[in-house]
Amino acid sequence: MLDPAAFATEPAPGRECGTCTLCCKVYDVPSLLKPAGQWCRHCRPGRGCGIHETRPQHCRSFHCLWMTQGWLGPDWKPERAKMVLTIDPATRFLLVQVDPGSANAWRADPYYRQLKQWAAAAMPRRQHVVVFLNKSATVILPDRDVPLGVMGPGDRIVARERRTASGMTLDVEKVAGPE
Repeated sequence: MLDPAAFATEPAPGRECGTCTLCCKVYDVPSLLKPAGQWCRHCRPGRGCGIHETRPQHCRSFHCLWMTQGWLGPDWKPERAKMVLTIDPATRFLLVQVDPGSANAWRADPYYRQLKQWAAAAMPRRQHVVVFLNKSATVILPDRDVPLGVMGPGDRIVARERRTASGMTLDVEKVAGPE
């Protein structure tokens, strides 16, 4: 099971990026004026960074969960899964950044089934699994997926419990940040 408290910032033994460069496509890199969903102009897909020695600190310190968590199998390596997993350091939410070239990769097995299991395990801790396609977010709950739309700076996800005829359920919504 995913344990956000064990979040590591160093690669697990035997893990290396190798030919994987998906993080260079799916994330914003403001210092390089690179938007989410587009290849960084310095990336050599499948080969690495063209400015490796002078790349921004944000890029230097980044390690996806596949790199830091040795228990994640080869199916979860980003270049194969077509998504990059991280833990938000503030909320401890599991963030799934999907390659827009494979926008439905997260819905395929074995990924979707595992994301649902992680969502169920995270719920008692008031944590969530959030899938991003560029800046558009969807929260995965054990019983359904909740599209929230584009998340802007300062926006946050709020969850509320609600009693139904079949028991407690969780409602989630995006709350806009200050403008």
